[in-house]
Amino acid sequence: MSAGTPTPAASSWPVRLGLFGGTFDPPHVGHLVTAVNVLHALGLDQVILMVNNVAWQKEGTRQITPADDRLAMVVAAVADVPGLVAGRTEIDHGGNSFTADTLQALRADHPSAEFFTIVGDDAAAGLHSWTRSDEVVASSHLVVVDRPGDPVDLPDDIDWIRVEAPRLEVSSTDLRRRFSDGRPLDYLVTEPVLDVIERRGLYSGADE
Repeated sequence: MSAGTPTPAASSWPVRLGLFGGTFDPPHVGHLVTAVNVLHALGLDQVILMVNNVAWQKEGTRQITPADDRLAMVVAAVADVPGLVAGRTEIDHGGNSFTADTLQALRADHPSAEFFTIVGDDAAAGLHSWTRSDEVVASSHLVVVDRPGDPVDLPDDIDWIRVEAPRLEVSSTDLRRRFSDGRPLDYLVTEPVLDVIERRGLYSGADE
């Protein structure tokens, strides 16, 4: 569900729904390439880029941009991309963000939807360390994005769906530093996202 857009009625909700969660600090072209490729490869109706409220895995490692600012950037990033929407369920829920809770909330609102949880290869390899990972496995299909010709090793007790997509080595840390010190972000972050960053004064003092 995109920010500012009414939640669709359960009867009209897409039947094949991708959940792509992240901090998105900031959202960059690598995120969009992943989401669009999974959308196409699996014939999904929508992919939600779900903005974490509290990225508890990263707490204490650096300052995280406020959730509302990260959501505004994701809304801008997907505004003109068919099939991609920004999600604020985890922000509205408050507290730490867990995929199991998010899937539960989405399924309660849209019981007829078939869910596909999209994860990166590092996260996929450590899936069993997730909070209530068994619920995530039981309530959705697990999708991992592979670099073409270089599939990652994954736990073999899960029925993974693999999707090949170009791997763009874009670092959010590097993007924050680039914005802070004035280096170009052309073709790394879309213009609408840059507009949000500039308008809200984000990353001006980024040091990580």
